[in-house]
Amino acid sequence: MWAGRTGTLLRLSGWWPTGVLGRRLLNCNAASLAGSSSPRCWNCGGAGGPPRGDRFFCPQCRALQPPDPTRDYFSLMDCNRSFRVDTVKLQHRYQQLQRLVHPDFFSQRSQNEKDFSEKHSTLVNEAYKTLLAPLSRGLYLVS
Repeated sequence: MWAGRTGTLLRLSGWWPTGVLGRRLLNCNAASLAGSSSPRCWNCGGAGGPPRGDRFFCPQCRALQPPDPTRDYFSLMDCNRSFRVDTVKLQHRYQQLQRLVHPDFFSQRSQNEKDFSEKHSTLVNEAYKTLLAPLSRGLYLVS
């Protein structure tokens, strides 16, 4: 039931790979990936595994990827790295990310994806709470 809704959200937001849904991209085969140095998907081994930018899902198998531990809260929440933050934009981004990675949407998926979903959701919650409050935002900026 939720897979269709999630797919629609991903397509509308531009995070879904282009082409025919449910099929692998033509240029992604073992021969083309052999010389690639990009990160690999934990599920299918395809290129573009762990998220870069806003890619939380593998473009080949659509499996949720593990969160990037080096990503800062400002880039995750798509905010300028400054003390002044547009709280309305922050709230919209929070809701958008939770619609993508909330654990409720992964109840029928593999245990790995459930775990990654919990980690992503926790990270999004922490980023939102930190950037929403001026004091915690300032402390995060100086750390």
